[in-house]
Amino acid sequence: MVSATVTPIERGTITTDVNNIIEGATLGTNDEPNPETVMGDGPVYNLVIDHPEATILWDTGSHPEADSGHWPADLYAAFEHTGLRPLEDDLADAGYAVSDIDCVIQTHLHLDHAGGLYAFEGTDTPVYVHEEELQFAYYSAKTDAGDEAYVAGDFDRDLNWEIVHGDREYFVEDLEFVHLPGHTPGLLGVQLELDDAGTVVLAGDQAYTRANYHDEQPMGGQLLWSKRHWLESLRTVKDLERRHDATVICGHDSDDLETLESL
Repeated sequence: MVSATVTPIERGTITTDVNNIIEGATLGTNDEPNPETVMGDGPVYNLVIDHPEATILWDTGSHPEADSGHWPADLYAAFEHTGLRPLEDDLADAGYAVSDIDCVIQTHLHLDHAGGLYAFEGTDTPVYVHEEELQFAYYSAKTDAGDEAYVAGDFDRDLNWEIVHGDREYFVEDLEFVHLPGHTPGLLGVQLELDDAGTVVLAGDQAYTRANYHDEQPMGGQLLWSKRHWLESLRTVKDLERRHDATVICGHDSDDLETLESL
């Protein structure tokens, strides 16, 4: 166990059709062939982990100009992001400057998670990302194949990449990377052992909300690279929870954000 603090950095709200969040959330029936669309909100947040060995930023959120052309118009229409601000401003409100950050952990490189990387361009700040994620992000952004949720302008920059290989990798004391493919090929979870809170698993977008994790309801097809890999990764996280009596944190769940605020 390590004496570290975890500070959430709130970065706004994404609103989308709940069918993107939970597969088959609203289905037509004979009695109601055209059910009303239900929209759901989810917080976007980053974390500052103040660890004895480093001040770590977990994810960088959305680009502050996501609503004015940085995101493709059709994606912004499907995943409206309100409360957009520069990463520097949201860090400052929490008492941090970009220069305070010793390293960045990118869970993955989707547009709502990697949009603040501009703040580290041209610096020596290491940006940790799984090799499969970086490869797939470039493949997606630079070809007509892959996943449209990668925006080259987020990550195709002069950054000090540090590549994570394999399924498990120790980073600093009592903090371990856990490869959780499914949402994307290279999603990185974090297992953190805290003095006061015990084991905390930052599952990121392995589970968008509690329903994806607790009820084992997959995300909609737009949000899954591979359902088979997602189910395998779900088993991995549930095994960590069972073996370590861990607190599992989902990627865009408001209740889990409140849990983080109380750690």
